[in-house]
Amino acid sequence: MNLILTVSEIVAPVFLLAAVGFMWVQVGLEYRIKFVTQLAMSLSVPCLIFTSLMNTKIEPITLSTVFLAAVVAYVLVTLSAFVLVRMCRFDIRTYLAPLAFGNTGNLGLPLALFAFGEEGLGYAVVIFAVMGIYSFTFGVWVVSGGGSMFKAVKEPMVSATLLGALFLWQDWQTPLFLTNTLELIGQIAIPVMLITLGVAVARMSPGKLNRAIWLSLTKAIFCIAIACGVGLWFKLPPVAFGVLVVQVSTPVAVTSYMLAEKYGADSDAVAGLVVVSTLISVVILPLILAFVI
Repeated sequence: MNLILTVSEIVAPVFLLAAVGFMWVQVGLEYRIKFVTQLAMSLSVPCLIFTSLMNTKIEPITLSTVFLAAVVAYVLVTLSAFVLVRMCRFDIRTYLAPLAFGNTGNLGLPLALFAFGEEGLGYAVVIFAVMGIYSFTFGVWVVSGGGSMFKAVKEPMVSATLLGALFLWQDWQTPLFLTNTLELIGQIAIPVMLITLGVAVARMSPGKLNRAIWLSLTKAIFCIAIACGVGLWFKLPPVAFGVLVVQVSTPVAVTSYMLAEKYGADSDAVAGLVVVSTLISVVILPLILAFVI
């Protein structure tokens, strides 16, 4: 009973905030998702990443191990997704990115914070940064059908990650007034992303739902298996192990839908994956937390 209560206390704020965004749209209120997303990804999330890395008390060697583990995990997840898509003869541009990339920002960061505290958030930020860089390079390349894979260097999130890692390595600190300002900006990131997730789901027109259901379940299974295997292989400490499993197992990212819409892939099919995998995660993520806590 205590475990159920603990898990409920962790996941309830996450899905309640997403429900706020969903209901906001249902009652007809305005929500400028493009502006809010740009505000989050260009300002509040970079501030959150930078201050989290700068202030973390985790040993740099442990963070490095988590970074390598995340890279290996996402490579294996991508290979598994590629094999699945090829075997089923689905469109690579439409299905590979959604099956490979999870919602490590909107869902992964708050879950890690609520479940594991500031230490968990530090690990989650590293994994989020890995997936963010990966999705803005390889992910954009796949969905767009080619082009440069190095657009990520222009993303504020990448700069914040590199700068935060430098400050952590050198044990530097920004002046207190600046740190307080950056932390205050970063604090809006998690609630804004969760509300935006609910808004995005409410506005989608899901397509190919039968396919989305079994693909979402398959994605969850191989992501959990790979994350557990990689975590054991790298001998991650309990908190880092738990965060890796949660982050890699998050549902299809809303950004996958945005990329599909932008580059002309089948956005309705991706919307179906986002909605179905997010609904399935209401059951799967609490079970994962019950296992790793």
